[in-house]
Amino acid sequence: MNEPLILVVDDDQSAQGALIQVLRREKYAAEGTSSAREALKKLNEKAYDLLITDIRMEGMDGMELMRAVKSQYPGTPVIVMTAFASIDTAIRSIHEGAYDYLSKPYEIDDLRLTVRRALEQSRLMRENLALRQNLAEEQDREVEMIGISPPMVEVYKMIARVARTGTTVLIQGESGSGKELVARAIHANCDRMKFPFVAVNCGALTESLLESELFGHVKGAFTGAAYTKQGLFEAANRGTVFLDEIGETSPNMQTRLLRVLEEREIQRVGSMDRVPIDIRVIAATNRPLQQQVKEGKFREDLYYRLNVVTIHVPALRERMADLPLLFGHFLKRHSRLMSKTIAVHEDVLEMLAGYAWPGNVRELENVVERAVTLNTTGVLTPSDFDEQLHQSQKSPALFPRELVTLEEIQRQYILHVLERLNGNMSRTAELLEIDRRTLYRMLERFGVKTGS
Repeated sequence: MNEPLILVVDDDQSAQGALIQVLRREKYAAEGTSSAREALKKLNEKAYDLLITDIRMEGMDGMELMRAVKSQYPGTPVIVMTAFASIDTAIRSIHEGAYDYLSKPYEIDDLRLTVRRALEQSRLMRENLALRQNLAEEQDREVEMIGISPPMVEVYKMIARVARTGTTVLIQGESGSGKELVARAIHANCDRMKFPFVAVNCGALTESLLESELFGHVKGAFTGAAYTKQGLFEAANRGTVFLDEIGETSPNMQTRLLRVLEEREIQRVGSMDRVPIDIRVIAATNRPLQQQVKEGKFREDLYYRLNVVTIHVPALRERMADLPLLFGHFLKRHSRLMSKTIAVHEDVLEMLAGYAWPGNVRELENVVERAVTLNTTGVLTPSDFDEQLHQSQKSPALFPRELVTLEEIQRQYILHVLERLNGNMSRTAELLEIDRRTLYRMLERFGVKTGS
């Protein structure tokens, strides 16, 4: 872990140098400058964890600097110092945003404690700011559910039924089938949509790490817990927590999750304090939880708490009618990301239709991304794909040859988007990144009648 970086601002060179030496002895990285304006330049060049400034300086004084820092760098706490101490100055500086106030000459113990607390606040502020930015970015992402096959239509119906109820939902389906997209769609259509959606893969973390991520911890709770950390349950307050691969959790974690669902409060690791939370829980699994309950591997009471409503997400092999739409969607996405224009030979989709897709939609996207990445001719052919896809058994009944042309992929995808956007031509054109006149011409070519 990098040493915390502290900027000292004092026009008294000897005082500045002495403070820097003290901070470095405490194992902090410290730099100094003699003017407030130079300090602002430094803050613009790199991220400092803490600013310590003298109040009385030539030109721009410490109070003005503090106000500028609080406005431009709100995640950087400020400690003000002066040899001309007064209660009024102390109160005013703290009221206007200083983390704390120290008088010159300062006691080393007071300085040490104040700096330590300020750095802990700095770390918490940065961590929470980053988390909220990530959550906001996740919130802004379009929920891209692609499919018009009967199994997917049933999924859409279930999403519409449960979204606004606030009910706990259990999503079942194979790995890569799109369980998280279903959870996001529920969140995007419920009353909590303006608040965070937090996804946690329970199977990807050790028990102790998962516990710390979900519940947070207090400083000193365990070896390496150098600061207090807010958990994801708290960060998602008033929003939705998606617990992916819930069947992978340990008995101890299952007990803690049950308490969250029953009591709607959490305890940070190492703390006895109970923190109330207001969240919706959506869980997902690729395991037969009912069988795990019978085998004693999953708590029965937790299973019934989670399994209020179940949504089954079909495997890709169960919705092969959606393959052209999905392929077209991923081709468009990755071609755009790589600034490529790529056509598709009709044999490609016939070949892909004969493959079993054990990795489901996720595997399909990976296959398309790889093909687009490595293609140099501008046309995807079967030779652009791995040998295992060629060795699969053809399934013409699942995917008739007359549906494998690029023109038909384009037609189905445009109609799918148009239907999902309730016939809104402007939004459809915007999503497809074409102008409305082009969209009208394409629909006319496809034989689709449109109103004026």
